[in-house]
Amino acid sequence: MEDHVEKVKIAINGGIGFGAKLNAKQLLTISKYMNEDDELELTTFQQLYIEIPEVKKDEIIEEFQSVGLACYPVGNFVKSLRTCNFCKGEEEEGMPVAKELNRRIAGVAVPFTLKVAYTGCAVGCGEPMLSDIGVMKIRDHYNLYIGGKAKGKDAEVGYLLKENLTPEELYDTVDKIIAVYSELGKKRETFNKFLKRIDRDVLIT
Repeated sequence: MEDHVEKVKIAINGGIGFGAKLNAKQLLTISKYMNEDDELELTTFQQLYIEIPEVKKDEIIEEFQSVGLACYPVGNFVKSLRTCNFCKGEEEEGMPVAKELNRRIAGVAVPFTLKVAYTGCAVGCGEPMLSDIGVMKIRDHYNLYIGGKAKGKDAEVGYLLKENLTPEELYDTVDKIIAVYSELGKKRETFNKFLKRIDRDVLIT
């Protein structure tokens, strides 16, 4: 890849599926845009950060997407959905709901990076209660948690905001939470701090 060109960082992963995986074709495609000494940064949110030439950004993203890679902006946006490994069947574990939720929210601009996690059962492998917004599938419905914080001496578990939601109720509620945070959150204010500052009723009324 050419040297001395302006580069932009993007986030990529294999999309929402049975585990956080990449196939050989995807790896070969990624490697086309790396020099021998370049490194990929693996984030805790199942994303890889890669720098690509800015002038070819759209072209490269289109190529990545053609081999099944999902591409997202880096910075103060809603991150792509962190998921569990979906250890059972697709319908039972709610993968279609996870995919639709990710499609709706990933890449939305927010005051500070927002992490959303999804798990297909009460075991909670996706760590939904340690994320800003967490979704846990319980039988045929969904419980929604907010305010989790995984890092720091003030780390805390998120609290249950709503339970027994249908998929549409889940989508609408998460959309509203993100919209309120986008509108009322201060620049670079974390979601955890935002929740401590506002009247939480605005999230559910």
